[in-house]
Amino acid sequence: MGVMKCIAFNRRGTLLAAGCFDGSCVIWDFETRGIAKELRDRDCTAAITSVCWSKYGHQILVSAADKSLTLWDVVNGEKITRIVLQQTPLQARFHPGSSTPSVCLACPLSSAPMIVDLSTGGSTALPVNVSDMGNGVAPPFRNKIPDGTSYTLTAACFNKNGDLVYVGNSKGEILIIDHKNVKVLAIVPISGGAMIKNIVFSRNGQYLLTNSNDRVIRIYENILPLKDGIRALDDLNKTIRMEDTLEKLKAVGSKCLALFREFQDSITKIHWKAPCFSGDGEWVIAASSIKGEHKMYTWDRAGYLVKILEGPKEAMFDLVWHPVHPIIVSVSLTGLVYIWAKDYTENWSAFAPDFKELEENEEYVEGEDKFDLVPETEKVKESDINEDDEVDIVTVEEDPLSDSDMSQEELRFLPATPCPDDPQQQDKCVGSSSKLVDSNHSGSSLSEENGQNGQAAHDASSPLEEDTAGGNQSKRKRKLSEKGLELQAEKVRKP
Repeated sequence: MGVMKCIAFNRRGTLLAAGCFDGSCVIWDFETRGIAKELRDRDCTAAITSVCWSKYGHQILVSAADKSLTLWDVVNGEKITRIVLQQTPLQARFHPGSSTPSVCLACPLSSAPMIVDLSTGGSTALPVNVSDMGNGVAPPFRNKIPDGTSYTLTAACFNKNGDLVYVGNSKGEILIIDHKNVKVLAIVPISGGAMIKNIVFSRNGQYLLTNSNDRVIRIYENILPLKDGIRALDDLNKTIRMEDTLEKLKAVGSKCLALFREFQDSITKIHWKAPCFSGDGEWVIAASSIKGEHKMYTWDRAGYLVKILEGPKEAMFDLVWHPVHPIIVSVSLTGLVYIWAKDYTENWSAFAPDFKELEENEEYVEGEDKFDLVPETEKVKESDINEDDEVDIVTVEEDPLSDSDMSQEELRFLPATPCPDDPQQQDKCVGSSSKLVDSNHSGSSLSEENGQNGQAAHDASSPLEEDTAGGNQSKRKRKLSEKGLELQAEKVRKP
């Protein structure tokens, strides 16, 4: 298993995928903390830059430093397709609206974000600037990528429904794009005009997070409807009448996103990396980008700094929040994965309501009526519950944290596949164990001397080396114990 670099949970948080430096992708069972499957492509030996689960967890999209996108079937562990781009994709995300997505959003290095067709391999570059466009429509770059010299690192993400793409550029603007028609529908300028490094939607789609180069994390409230966002934007474009196209797009953008909160460290003024929401969208967490620090800052949505989590003195690669539970997972520079959970305090009164916790020793004074029989003064109240009613144990309540279609089978766990042992190694292990048992129970001077001095046995006493050096030598027979000799003698006496 390689050194891990980036991680991602499935929708339920039962499986954790980790991309490694050697090009492999390891899937962990988060319940048992064991490796469930390892995906390895012989054509890819470069470091993995991002991993992404499909909506129902049956597929995984992996981007690598060798400019490749690889689509995997999780259950079978088979590679579905592999696409090589012209630039290294730093991030790749599935279309969230489809159970079996055929397109993805890739953010290459020094190039514009693009929509990649996973079935054909074609790509369509998205606009990152509309200052020189008269009608808001970007010239499409299909099946090719424009020159990367005019672009810098650009962040982008789908909205919850997947019909819109939100792109953050180096001018501090958020472009809301209809990716099917490659058309900019609105622009939201950010105060300060600093380059946007990260852009993330909350799981419920109601809030948008941006991480800018001015060391400020901003939270925006999504005013657009979760569905039919394109229709709502078209209606806004019709109602707002302006001659200047750029100003009109900004006016439409003011009706799409509203600034909700800003987070920053006003003292140290540090840069942030890997910001994300909690599963319910009530918390925001981000990691410090200072080298040699493993610090995570947690805020509530009201803007208050709640907790600072500090780990070992090593930088952090990636950070994710568990989709359901209050658990945080981080990846360090050394490739170790750290799991952060809430420190629960024991409350024994939950089991016994009359239990009283003591902070220090107290002298117990027994009351005079401690063991007096108290006659029953009140009758037992009759329960209002009708015990004859049938209990419904079939109906499943809808999970408020998931919008998955219940008719679609979702992959939550991977079946364990036992690996058969090598017969030759198994024979050697059996011979080794028997030899150790014999030497431990023998009364030879060598065994006693080794036991007293704490030294290892002679090299010739190792069965593995005997097999290697002696070739096809016969194995030493084990002597029967006294009980075994008696049983064997009785068996011979019987006619």
